[in-house]
Amino acid sequence: MLKEFKEFVMRGNVLDLAVAVIIGGAFGKIIASLVNDILMPLIGLVLGGVNFSELAFTVGEAVIKWGAFVQAIVDFLIIAFVIFMIVRAANRTKKKEEAAPPPEPTTKNCPFCFTTIAIQATR
Repeated sequence: MLKEFKEFVMRGNVLDLAVAVIIGGAFGKIIASLVNDILMPLIGLVLGGVNFSELAFTVGEAVIKWGAFVQAIVDFLIIAFVIFMIVRAANRTKKKEEAAPPPEPTTKNCPFCFTTIAIQATR
């Protein structure tokens, strides 16, 4: 059972997924920092010094932090846009590979004996 588990973990897809999750987490932290530390303070400055992370209202005893929600939406939009651009670039690369002309044939079917022969054969 341990051997099977080791083979499963060492498959390319599992390792690729693990690497993607780790890089995705790090990328998410970078985007969160970009939004929280750079974009939202600038947007708040343009809107008259508003600090979005502190915007909230209370309903009874519940505190609704809608400013943090706005920041999460901006995070999501930036990450979604970057992923869209990466997938778009990958699809363009794939289309170029697929659009390559097919290789020239090296054989043909003989009209007399119906066997496959070299393309240069004349008789």
